Amino acid sequence: MKLLLDECVDWRLARDIVGHEVKTARQMGWTSIKNGELLSLAIQNGFEGSITVDQNLSFQQHLPKFEIAIFVLHASSNRLSDLKRDSFQS
Repeated sequence: MKLLLDECVDWRLARDIVGHEVKTARQMGWTSIKNGELLSLAIQNGFEGSITVDQNLSFQQHLPKFEIAIFVLHASSNRLSDLKRDSFQS
């Protein structure tokens, strides 16, 4: 799966997502692009999923109109240690 890490997610998290092609918004040159436009660009560039920590995304965008999986990580902060500890525990 081709995944896009939102710029609010620590780029180092990509190292822990194995078996997938992961790019950051920064790598794609998409910094400061807002959610709706970012999701549209991701879809146009073949991304199948987007990873964010923005828990308000569903209130800001009508997500069903975007044909992309949205993964919202829930953690106590967007620091790498918190994302890894809180989001990937089963």
